[in-house]
Amino acid sequence: MKKRFLSLMLAAVTAVSMCGCTSEPAAPVQTDDAAQQDTGSEVSEENEEIAPKKDASAVKIGAILVGDENEGYTYAHIDGIKKAAAAVGIPEENIIWKYSIPEDESCYDAAIDLVDQGCTAIFSNSYGHQSFMQQAAGEEPDVQFVAMTGDTAAMSGLANFSNAFTNVYEARYVSGIVAGMKIKELVDDGKIAAENMDSDGNVKIGYVGAYPYAEVVSGYTAFYLGAKSVYEKVSMEVIYTNSWFDIAAEGEAANSLMSDGCVIIGQHADSTGAPTAVQAALDSGKVAYSVGYNVDMLNVAPTAALTSATNNWSVYYTEAFNAVLAGEKIPTDWSKGYADGAVAITTLGPSCAEGTQEAVDSAIAAIKDGSLHVFDTSKFTVGGQPVTTAMVDMDGDFENDDEEAVSDGYFHESELRAAPSFYLRIDGITELISE
Repeated sequence: MKKRFLSLMLAAVTAVSMCGCTSEPAAPVQTDDAAQQDTGSEVSEENEEIAPKKDASAVKIGAILVGDENEGYTYAHIDGIKKAAAAVGIPEENIIWKYSIPEDESCYDAAIDLVDQGCTAIFSNSYGHQSFMQQAAGEEPDVQFVAMTGDTAAMSGLANFSNAFTNVYEARYVSGIVAGMKIKELVDDGKIAAENMDSDGNVKIGYVGAYPYAEVVSGYTAFYLGAKSVYEKVSMEVIYTNSWFDIAAEGEAANSLMSDGCVIIGQHADSTGAPTAVQAALDSGKVAYSVGYNVDMLNVAPTAALTSATNNWSVYYTEAFNAVLAGEKIPTDWSKGYADGAVAITTLGPSCAEGTQEAVDSAIAAIKDGSLHVFDTSKFTVGGQPVTTAMVDMDGDFENDDEEAVSDGYFHESELRAAPSFYLRIDGITELISE
């Protein structure tokens, strides 16, 4: 699994890159300052010269991918790697790809093969690769290894092992605002029927999730809170498919949610299954719209797709590649969001409500300036009670008892470590776990 696992199964817990709707994601920028480029060496924070800048044309990069270009999440990584390589001058032929690598010892074998082929930095994009990447890092101290969405680098004791992810929960919140604007429009236009509301009069929305892990919980909660910030009376049902990529299962989950009256279907799964099902339902006369993930879904859901939350991976890879070229360590834990152009939502679809662009722009500006915190604890309750504390796991024992994540009135997602750690099941959301 490529996402964060934190002890987030219910029994254990009380667990490409496309343009944003307002502008293109920030173009990859090299971080070397002019003086360093002139001297050909990098300088540390202590102003000590640590290594000559490497010749980009001689650097080899390894990429271990859980899927291929046909799977949205992996495609976004491929696109980000290629853009970053071009930005820093690493030839595309110097990138060695390992596609569709399972989350087993095949990852270790792939990593060692990449070392043997001369790669000095190796990246994997799936959480399930992490233990095998760490094993390889322990054996190959002269090569840097990065396990995306992982959570053990800080505690590993390995100077050449790192984790990274984005603050995609920010983009999910903004995509929730897009959904909330549509819900408000549907209510105002009298298009919400009794079957589209729960017993408390809340408009029902749905979410197709892959697994009940922290990354998914963080994402669907952010999406829900974004929608609720626009239209207060909403409730949400989540169905898990127990797979990151399963077109049929995702379509079936979407159909099940729509059969229960949900009018918006969000997703944290990697195929076009859900948007395709929603488009078919809309075409048949049902009130139903889609919010996707990773890529623009307008090609499969031209009138049903509202937008998708997405990552601009070139931001991360550009920073990582520049560290490699400078002879520096890739950051142990990296996670950035809107402020750095690392996340976005895709182009707004034609069915979006009037005023959506303005609402999106306002939210993004507030996230950037710090006046809006996605997991503001004044905006949700758990079991009817306000949240004043939430400990998270930092030592990998799957027990949320190590560090306090709530302070200053909000849950500090992806600040203690790169991987998402939000695991709270807030009121208003119901999970349906598949057997």
